[in-house]
Amino acid sequence: MKRASLLIFVGLIFYYASSLGQEVYRWVDEKGTVHFADDLTLVPEKYQGQVQKKVVPPEPPPSPFPPSTRVPEKGRPGNVTIEKKPESVPVQKDILGRGEEWWRAKVKEWKEKLSKAQKNYETELNTLKAKEKELEESKFKPDSLKRRLKADIKVLEEKVEEWKKQMEEARNMLDKVLPKEAEDYRADPSWVKIEK
Repeated sequence: MKRASLLIFVGLIFYYASSLGQEVYRWVDEKGTVHFADDLTLVPEKYQGQVQKKVVPPEPPPSPFPPSTRVPEKGRPGNVTIEKKPESVPVQKDILGRGEEWWRAKVKEWKEKLSKAQKNYETELNTLKAKEKELEESKFKPDSLKRRLKADIKVLEEKVEEWKKQMEEARNMLDKVLPKEAEDYRADPSWVKIEK
């Protein structure tokens, strides 16, 4: 009775597999377990010689039978496992063949530039304010000190202005340029979206 049930079960599996329009490979291991696979590379080398291959038609009607829920007794011959090759998900790319990783790397690069520019801007601005305060408090100090402080202030003002320009450039890239480029190259807009 169990043998007949097993044969019916195996027949149903072959019928079900044939309804999918695939090649099916069958082999039995040393424990008596029957294995099925839809890819020959999934068959272990030591069983390659005993593989039974069944070629099924490309588009037969769907199977009316639901998958079996029978679980064979543990340790008895006739255990059946079905192995299937994982399906690959198509990778989305822009019209130049660049994928999500490339676009996200661009966003990351500009976010890092913005962060660096902001930190340096704040540092130089604080230093500039300290020098201006020091100059204000040096009314009764030697002129040479005042000249040196004024020169330092001029250099710091240039640095502050430079970091401000870099911040604006990075913000412009993140907010306008990269989204526009993504649109022009038909990349997914979510790839250049900035998480707040």
